[in-house]
Amino acid sequence: MQDRTYTADAEPGDEVTVAGWVHEIRDLGGIAFLILRDTTGKIQIKFEKEEMDDDLVETGLDVSRESVIKVSGGVEEEPRAPTGVEVTPESLEVVAPADPELPLDPSGKVDADLSTRLDNRTLDLRKDDVQSIFEIRSGVLNAVRDQFREFDCTEINTPKIVATGTEGGTELFPITYFGEEAFMNQSPQLFKQLIAGSNVERVFEIGPIFRAEEHNTPRHLNEATSIDFEGAFCDHEDAMDVAEGIVKSAYEAVQENFGDELEALGIADEFEVPEGDFPRISYEEAIERINATGELDEQLVWGDDLSTPAEEALGQDVGGHYFITDWPSEIKPFYIKDHDDDPELSTGFDLMHPRMELVSGGQREHRHEKLIEGFEQQGLDPDQFEYYTKMFKYGMPPHAGFGLGGERLLMTLLNLDNIREAVLFPRDRQRLSP
Repeated sequence: MQDRTYTADAEPGDEVTVAGWVHEIRDLGGIAFLILRDTTGKIQIKFEKEEMDDDLVETGLDVSRESVIKVSGGVEEEPRAPTGVEVTPESLEVVAPADPELPLDPSGKVDADLSTRLDNRTLDLRKDDVQSIFEIRSGVLNAVRDQFREFDCTEINTPKIVATGTEGGTELFPITYFGEEAFMNQSPQLFKQLIAGSNVERVFEIGPIFRAEEHNTPRHLNEATSIDFEGAFCDHEDAMDVAEGIVKSAYEAVQENFGDELEALGIADEFEVPEGDFPRISYEEAIERINATGELDEQLVWGDDLSTPAEEALGQDVGGHYFITDWPSEIKPFYIKDHDDDPELSTGFDLMHPRMELVSGGQREHRHEKLIEGFEQQGLDPDQFEYYTKMFKYGMPPHAGFGLGGERLLMTLLNLDNIREAVLFPRDRQRLSP
């Protein structure tokens, strides 16, 4: 609509055409009000019944909530109106009527469970708080891209259909690819390493990953957004510096640009940008601190992975973002390099929010012989990854990187209860449509 005015731009004295959804109708007898909503806000439409054409009044007051309408008229100042102005209509067109029986209430006056909301995402997104999540998500991804460019990184896009998985054949979704078996990629790990080994050196990618894990928790998805970094001539300390900078850039962008959205979500007063350097805690120290909390039924021992209760106990103890470093080599993937002075310790690290893990990364094994040994130690056939391993014969520099869960970043940043709230159309064990 070329002649359309957004509600936020309507000023007293203007002649406007506004278009949007019927948010609410209040009939007070001789006068009635229709609240029209668009992406910029709401505006009041006033109907003075005795002074207006009967057909115009009837059309405006009989239309069902959430119908799409177009209204033309003059804008007047009205301090009692929700936005301080109102439109006296000269014409009103019902562009697309809505069924009076709505599956959920976009006004938010009646709550709906998450499953109902996800089944009716179009209606759900008409609520200010829900729309705010995705406005912030867009801003966070923009900020992350800008920060990566500040780190001299080049954005890349890697294949999502692959012949073999990053870490073997488990947790993969198989597909048929022109008569051959293929898989949806669980990580861009191997491809971003190959690019970092070229003259490009520092790369990042923001894209989907697919994991056939049979989780059914508020923090897991089967299709997720991974924010990945890989840098040549970087070690694990450099990669942690980049990860910390990326996370902080997301918080800073939200604080600077999304005050209204934080207000809509009811978290403006409590939102804070992390200050200071994120502590770097060794795996050994993490085990000791978790055990000291007394929160677990059984004490952790060297080589244990950290359960959700263990992560939560340590998160409460630390009280902010932190890294866990120097993990046992045996529980990290084959491509993670071990410390030169202690092969029992890897250079792998995790970046944690007090609620959950956000990042997994480390320095990569760049020596061909050691890489092949790593495959064999984890029961993988190096021949299946020949496209990857052969490039390590041609001058592969030391390199390091990480993968950051995009939805987990948003979930923790906005204190969401369920990771599915951070995805428009989530994919999990129960949900394949819409």
